Amino acid sequence: MANKKNTILQIIRADIVNGLVKPGEKLPSIRMQSQRFGCSLNTIISVYRELEDQYLIYSRPKSGYFVVAKEVLLPLLQTKRIDFASAAPDPSSIPQTDFRQCLNKAMELFETSIFTYPDPQGLLSLRQEIVKLFRRQQVFPSAQQVFIFSGTQQALHILAGMPFPNGKTNILVEQPTFWGMLAALHTQKQTVIGIERTPDGIDWTALERHFQSNQIKFFYTIPRFHNPLGTSYTAEDKQRLAELAKAYDVYIVEDDYLADLDTNSKADPIRAYNGASHVIYLRSFSKVMLPGLRIAAAAVPDSFIPILQWHKHSADLSTSVLSQGVLEIYMKSGMYAHHAKQMQSLYNRRIKHLGEVSQRLLPQECLYTIPSCGGLFFSIQLPDTIDQEDMVNRLENRGVDVLSGDRHFLPSFPKPNLLRLSIIRTDEQQIEEGIRIISEELERAPLTGRSPKPFFRL
Repeated sequence: MANKKNTILQIIRADIVNGLVKPGEKLPSIRMQSQRFGCSLNTIISVYRELEDQYLIYSRPKSGYFVVAKEVLLPLLQTKRIDFASAAPDPSSIPQTDFRQCLNKAMELFETSIFTYPDPQGLLSLRQEIVKLFRRQQVFPSAQQVFIFSGTQQALHILAGMPFPNGKTNILVEQPTFWGMLAALHTQKQTVIGIERTPDGIDWTALERHFQSNQIKFFYTIPRFHNPLGTSYTAEDKQRLAELAKAYDVYIVEDDYLADLDTNSKADPIRAYNGASHVIYLRSFSKVMLPGLRIAAAAVPDSFIPILQWHKHSADLSTSVLSQGVLEIYMKSGMYAHHAKQMQSLYNRRIKHLGEVSQRLLPQECLYTIPSCGGLFFSIQLPDTIDQEDMVNRLENRGVDVLSGDRHFLPSFPKPNLLRLSIIRTDEQQIEEGIRIISEELERAPLTGRSPKPFFRL
């Protein structure tokens, strides 16, 4: 519980210090934060009190918690930190002028739609553009099979709670996996089963046993640039997943959130391997574009269309027309393809540099995973004799922010001693300095006296 509280504290603090929550702005309520992080109200209360002690926030009776005035916060904002924790793009990498032009154009083109409730499935014109994008990834849906969501998180939340055509009820997830999916499953009170995924991949015998015997409604997987491991499945793995899904009537929810960042043009999604009948293909636009647009898209099998239309309509009536319009104009104008290529090149340079620096500076006994064709995330597995929370705190005190891997696991699942790092907000100089500090702290860290557990094998 202490580890989880510390992780939540780091995330909210980083949002404030990095300016994602502005001075004077009200923070989400204690209840909303509790739901966001899947924790108790007392944990959030404790986090908010600690942030008050750090003079980052203050409370107003019966009104909530607010970020302190800019004059007080300015020294903190000016403190240079190495941010290996964030998963949102650096504002300096986003062409905000282009987005502003697209927003103004969207106001003109979609003015009528703003005053109505449009199709909850998404604007047809945008879905047709999404079809073109998906086809470049060897995914070939019709526009009728494409749904637009208010971010991937909404899609995961809806899919977690709705019935599937196979009539099954249990959900299988990789361990570790995206914490947002775990939060959605927790709030939906679904029966969830975990299966270990290591840098070597997945235990195929265990996976087939789950598919055959455990009434699996769907298997949630991040096949490309896994969060938090950073690794990817091979082409053979993806084909095998598609075949097993069809053989056992289990659906796959394929979260391909970083497809635009893959430098390997031959790396196709699971959906491309004859998996159209049993794969729901999800794409996020938050890592390439503005996360605040809250736009994601999915290609679903025909059997899902009627029931998903109903559940999407009941969730929000319709996704923001302006956000959809901005994305459509950005794609039609060619800006999206150009910007995605730039982001792919930028992040690929950073992840390659991370690999080189890690091989040079990290202790030999520290095993880690590094994506080979791009991506954002990188994981370090600490020896079990090093206390994870203490390591996170030691790094924070030296100006390096990292995330504990615990939030990526089900509460009951065995948790290896993982740290997750992201390169999305670090340049090459910061990567070099950050890994050097991590290496120093790994060597200096006091030992807990526990017997070491086996490391992941690369």
